[in-house]
Amino acid sequence: MAVYYFDFREGDELVVDEEGMELIGIGAAQNEAARSLAGIAWDAMRSDGAQAQEMAVEVRDVHGPVMEVKFEFVIKRTQ
Repeated sequence: MAVYYFDFREGDELVVDEEGMELIGIGAAQNEAARSLAGIAWDAMRSDGAQAQEMAVEVRDVHGPVMEVKFEFVIKRTQ
């Protein structure tokens, strides 16, 4: 088991995870990052009425960065 931290980035804004989460390994950390990012993106799209947005979860452990999971969506209406 290892502790992973999930820092959320939206544009220039970074929200640092100071608690972390104990997970079984890097695969579990990737799943958690993807799941949380999908939920955050869904909420942002619905509440902001945004037409475009880019966000990321930067995953790190006690040694430093281990991965970045990015999500971008663009809504283009034709009518």
